Amino acid sequence: MVTEHSEAVGDNTALALKILVAGGFGVGKTTLVGAVSEIRPLRTEELLSEAGQLVDDTDGVDQKVTTTVAMDFGRITIRSGLSLYLFGTPGQDRFWFLWDELSQGALGAVVLADTRRLEDCFPAVDYFEHRHIPFVVAVNCFPGARTYGAHDVSRALDLDRGTPVVLCDARDRDSGKEVLIRLVEYAGRMHTARLLDSVG
Repeated sequence: MVTEHSEAVGDNTALALKILVAGGFGVGKTTLVGAVSEIRPLRTEELLSEAGQLVDDTDGVDQKVTTTVAMDFGRITIRSGLSLYLFGTPGQDRFWFLWDELSQGALGAVVLADTRRLEDCFPAVDYFEHRHIPFVVAVNCFPGARTYGAHDVSRALDLDRGTPVVLCDARDRDSGKEVLIRLVEYAGRMHTARLLDSVG
């Protein structure tokens, strides 16, 4: 079930949809939410600790000094009357108990992927596939990383046919906005198809 929040604004009805931003540790979830949010994003980051070194794999993200421990939150207006509430999920296994709460009422999700650590997004892909939550895979193109096409990434992740894969730069607002638009369009088609199936 999709939770929609609407409120009257003049003659128009404003619609707010909930979107999750998920993926592995250090893939750019906090960066994406911060880049696209039109409000100051809420962040629940803590410094990486020595204790965390035993469980957090920082290979490939050596410069990372903080980690999300609950969620990131931001908001973006896609067009007049349509806003998205963005909830960035924590990437480490030990915080996954929060995912069930965060996913309640979500229209869909963005799974951020880093081709240098593609296996890190497998758990997020599995999570959304098993719960039938529509998602797109957004490949965050890090400087210096080898570039792969959307078809190659789709095959490597063994995605269901039709699941969109897009290349993006999580630091760039326009790039992030395009990812969110693709998700809203895809999730809309999926929810419409399910609705038609249920009445057919």
